[in-house]
Amino acid sequence: MFRTALRNVFAHKARLLMTMLAVLLGVAFVSGTLVFTDTVSNAMRNSSAKGFDQVDVALGPDRGPGSGDRKPSDPPVLTPALLKKAAAVPGVEEATGVVTGWAAVAGRDGKLVTEGFQSQGGNYWGDADPRYPLADGRAPRGAQEVALDERTAREGGYEVGDTVRLSVDGPVLTPTLTGVFTTDDGAVAAGGSLALFDTATAQELFHSAGEYDEIFVRAAPGTGQDELRAALRTVLPEGVATSTGEQLAEDQAERIASQMSAMESGLLVFAGIALFVGTFIISNTFSMLVAQRTRELALLRAVGASRRQITRSVLLEAGAVGVVAAAAGLAAGVGVGAGMRALVGRVGGMLPDGPLVIAPTTVAVAFAVGVLVTVGAAWLPGRRAAKIPPVAAMSSVHATATVKSLVLRNTLGALLAGVGTAVVLYATTMERSDAQAPMGLGAVLLILGVFVLTPLLSRPVVAAVAPVLRLFGVSGRLARQNAVRNPRRTAATASALMIGLTLITGMTVAASSLQTSIDRMATAAIEADYVVSMGNGMGLDPEVERRLADAEGVSATSPLRTVPAEVDDETQYLTAVNGRAFDKVMELPLLSGEFEVGGAGVMVDDRLAAEHGWKAGTPITATQEDGAEQEFTVTGVYEQNQMFRGIVVDAATVAPHQERISDFQVMVKMAGGPSEANEDRLEKALGDNPAIVVQDKQALSEEIGQMFSLVLNMLYGLLAMAVVVAVLGVVNTLAMSVSERTQEIGMLRAVGMVRGGVARMIRLESLVISLFGGVLGVGLGVFFGWAAGELMGSSMSTYELVLPWARIVLFLLLSALIGVVAALWPARRAARLDMLGAIKAD
Repeated sequence: MFRTALRNVFAHKARLLMTMLAVLLGVAFVSGTLVFTDTVSNAMRNSSAKGFDQVDVALGPDRGPGSGDRKPSDPPVLTPALLKKAAAVPGVEEATGVVTGWAAVAGRDGKLVTEGFQSQGGNYWGDADPRYPLADGRAPRGAQEVALDERTAREGGYEVGDTVRLSVDGPVLTPTLTGVFTTDDGAVAAGGSLALFDTATAQELFHSAGEYDEIFVRAAPGTGQDELRAALRTVLPEGVATSTGEQLAEDQAERIASQMSAMESGLLVFAGIALFVGTFIISNTFSMLVAQRTRELALLRAVGASRRQITRSVLLEAGAVGVVAAAAGLAAGVGVGAGMRALVGRVGGMLPDGPLVIAPTTVAVAFAVGVLVTVGAAWLPGRRAAKIPPVAAMSSVHATATVKSLVLRNTLGALLAGVGTAVVLYATTMERSDAQAPMGLGAVLLILGVFVLTPLLSRPVVAAVAPVLRLFGVSGRLARQNAVRNPRRTAATASALMIGLTLITGMTVAASSLQTSIDRMATAAIEADYVVSMGNGMGLDPEVERRLADAEGVSATSPLRTVPAEVDDETQYLTAVNGRAFDKVMELPLLSGEFEVGGAGVMVDDRLAAEHGWKAGTPITATQEDGAEQEFTVTGVYEQNQMFRGIVVDAATVAPHQERISDFQVMVKMAGGPSEANEDRLEKALGDNPAIVVQDKQALSEEIGQMFSLVLNMLYGLLAMAVVVAVLGVVNTLAMSVSERTQEIGMLRAVGMVRGGVARMIRLESLVISLFGGVLGVGLGVFFGWAAGELMGSSMSTYELVLPWARIVLFLLLSALIGVVAALWPARRAARLDMLGAIKAD
């Protein structure tokens, strides 16, 4: 039986090629993902470990479970006094105070050297900081000097002695570049920038005088890290945590592994989808091969082969295909992993240098996935073949499914689909946090139910397009009959495409609805003409609002400022605004009271009001950052939304109690409304700062749209592989169907059908199958998109279902195109069959 299985594999190499390709693609994506994430993780771990070479023990604020919440009025933990105390401990060679923050560096062209959260700032300790060896120049001294990492200096076009344009919290700074340093910092290696100031300047820019983020301690020769840590603990006050350099490196490695694990899991989900789609192809292929070999299998049964041997021979064939496909997929996956790493570098996300990592786990997973998926998909056809009685197989009595089996299948499918639909509908009525698992379970049950029902559904759908097919004459009528001749095969082929389009359509509907709702919410609530913020989401210096208020044409400005306070023994983040101008720049749905903020008057959202029993006139006591207690009175209750929530207070009332003032946005109202001239005035008032973003409502809307489009395009790209696998399934089914119907096609040619008519018949059959899968996929996708939207919209008053008709039509056209493309080779092959040879074929 083993030799028989191998002989059948070699005898049907061409027919199994598409199956191998489907498995190969899935395995390549799985192994490529593992190679990519292992390579990046290894490179980042090595880079991070180098960054802690100069650290034996690190001191930082205790943020453990038993440390308790720090109150706004608590003093800094890491001070110069603590630094001196740590430096005096026996066994300490040097103690370094570390300050970190954010600093956006612009190149000579006025644009940011790097964008986003990788634009870092910090302090250079003394004249020779061991963390940052100088490659050129000297250490920065004073507020007007800065040092840059080599890559940032090179890409910005700066040399020692040049004036650098940068921003920390709004206003443009123009210090002189005094030094260029090298670093093993992982963020810099990944494409970020690092600007360093002397310690006093860094503290002033990022925090406040006398405050460090961490203290790094280096041990004297002969002192171990654990020994030094124990010595330091004897002098450290409560609230200070210690970590060894080795522990820091391990923690960093774990964080990197966790971050890469999330990416790896996401990519593997899409690989799993592609493999799941591939199982339909494998199952379909082996079902057709078994059907073509029923007499051969019956003969084997007649000469003594058992049912188990028949099943085993089919599974051996599948195993051989899986091994070959897995080996090829692993080789392709290594190339995919290397390509993904190169692609990340080309789009600007640089990665640390390091070798390509092909772990034994990756090899094992590749072969396990390839073989198990193939064998698992072939098990049902093998089992079905073994159950065919030899006499029935000889006479082809087995070919027609019994009424009992069809009733059982349709009953099971209806039950799964009904339960799945009910579970999805029930999930839409639940709280968002509790509904994810039921929603996922219902979706899986519904998809399985529709898959089981597809043979039943195929007949009415194909019948619906029959009038159109009649326009193509005999070829159209034959295509319709071929599509419904074996509904199970048609269903399995269409289901592969259905799954991909279900996911794509569902995500598109949900994203379009969410995008429109958030856009409506943002533009409805904001009365200001412009919103000004830092490009990285960090805080703005209050000087920014003052400059904007003085700009020509500005009629009103208001900061949006987050202020921590203690209210009813809970930490609340108050939103501080300009009480005199707030009603001119924002419009919130008022539920009760007055729209008024100023002095001791505050507004609260409806959620907080319900939780605390607040209403108009209720007094509120808040403990500010400096420990002072302030009495406020609720003037009104407004409806919270995704853009605005919490307690709204007057900035002038709470400012005297803040140690450091920072605005996360500034709202600006212009006398002439939004225009290019007004936007230009605001940008010039801010010194043409590349780190500050000035946006009107349309720009905000476009930004929201770009964010959703970017995510959708990434998901489309990942799901494209599942669609490619589905196309291979259509090609495979049609090619094997042509082979199965060789004699029939020869007879059609003999009675007068021309080559073009045969090719047209195959193309139309493929088009019908693909459109059938497309219709099912789009229908399910719209339903799932609606359900997901209902879940998300439960906390969004402006939510409304939006059906992107243009994209839905595009998806249906895409499924039609898939049918046409998939039929090119099978149709050409059918048309070129030799008439007499086809008639004589077995």
